[in-house]
Amino acid sequence: MQGTNESANAHDLRTVSLFSGGGGLDLGFKQAGYNIVWAIDNARDAVETYRANIGHHIICADINSIPLPDIPECDIIIGGPPCQSFSLAGNRHTEDSRGQLVWTYLNIIKEKQPKLFLFENVIGILSARNSKKEKIIDLLMAQFSAIGYNLSFKIVNAAEYGVPQLRHRAIIIGSRKGKVEFPPPTHNADGSCGLHRYVCVSEAIGDLPQPTKGSPIDHEPPAMSELDRYIAAHVKPGGNYMDIPADVKSERIRRLQREGGHTTCYGRMRPDRPAYTINTYFNRPNVGCNIHYSQDRLITVREALRLQSFPDSYHIVARSKQAKNLIVGNAVPPLLAYALAQNLKKYLY
Repeated sequence: MQGTNESANAHDLRTVSLFSGGGGLDLGFKQAGYNIVWAIDNARDAVETYRANIGHHIICADINSIPLPDIPECDIIIGGPPCQSFSLAGNRHTEDSRGQLVWTYLNIIKEKQPKLFLFENVIGILSARNSKKEKIIDLLMAQFSAIGYNLSFKIVNAAEYGVPQLRHRAIIIGSRKGKVEFPPPTHNADGSCGLHRYVCVSEAIGDLPQPTKGSPIDHEPPAMSELDRYIAAHVKPGGNYMDIPADVKSERIRRLQREGGHTTCYGRMRPDRPAYTINTYFNRPNVGCNIHYSQDRLITVREALRLQSFPDSYHIVARSKQAKNLIVGNAVPPLLAYALAQNLKKYLY
């Protein structure tokens, strides 16, 4: 991760973090020198991890249980409401309790009136609709505008800011002064136009030792079923379910081979390219491209953290393996957060 590079007045930027998780977004803002005064999440493991890595200013609570006046006054509010309701990878229930949290975020912005806010979510929010068939993103943008914010919107690719992962996320930035420009990319696929080449998987994780049981850095060999091992033995780098023999004992794989779709499923990473999106199920081959590029196994938690651009000093505090996966897969890559945070400073002074 890049250095701190704090500006003279950075610690004056009082920052409130909502839906903070394990602190990927906050870590980038902290590295850029922002003063995070308050944070909240309702997942105990994520909160304990945040405290171990970011600070003790986070509380573990349901955000809807917090009276709005109890949230500190601030210059900037950052955060991404839970995205499962909008994800293209699962069942979409935009009016369940999680889908409603985008309006909680809006209400907090309306109450606190920060100089600037940053809203992050999956790109599935662009096509999500409510029961009246109205687009959630259109309603949200209209409400942000109605309470006095100039809005900037972009689908951001984390790989363009040095993250070794092709992770696309919807970012809305609202400013009470004027429209905010997004930071220009620092990386592209081939290193042309004076930019750096994308950071590839082997550069990000290739120096790690073989996984070992009980690893203090969460670099343990993932549990794999007999089917998982069979899949890993047959999929080539950059390949997917089409590489698996047709007699595989999986009706889902055979159906995908017949019908296509979900092209990253049962995929193996390429060493010379960024990873695809690291999700919360990177310990499984059937939800994404999670097979190590040169070893017949799934990636470890530490490798997933590296591909999310977390430093090796970042330590997860969690009661279960799946809790660790949730913290990693739900995080905003800190390097992307850092690039956004650095860029926002010129709109806050």
